[in-house]
Amino acid sequence: MKTMKLTIAILIFSTVSVFAQKYEYTQMTTIESVIPGGIGRSRMITTKPNGELDEVKMENFFSIVGINFGNVRGNDKMIADKITKLSDENWELVSVTPGVYASESNGIFITRYLLKRLKK
Repeated sequence: MKTMKLTIAILIFSTVSVFAQKYEYTQMTTIESVIPGGIGRSRMITTKPNGELDEVKMENFFSIVGINFGNVRGNDKMIADKITKLSDENWELVSVTPGVYASESNGIFITRYLLKRLKK
């Protein structure tokens, strides 16, 4: 009986502790241009919890001759490396929201990554 009461008390304490935890959030946004001739601008922007922005240039999907798969691979690696770095800093990926804007001759891919971690 004492063991069951202790187990229930631990369970209640654990549940309350989870709800009492405070998180801080950061967001990373990638904007990748799909503009023929490679004239577009692509960026990775990270908004830190204090509002500070970190902007890194990414490569455009297109070059003069068409889709540049080297650029696509490079961007993918850059994004994965950034997520790995944030994960190493105890950030947990909460959601990923993709978006596309396109017209007849150009467009952009925008992806937002929301991350959280326990406040220190």
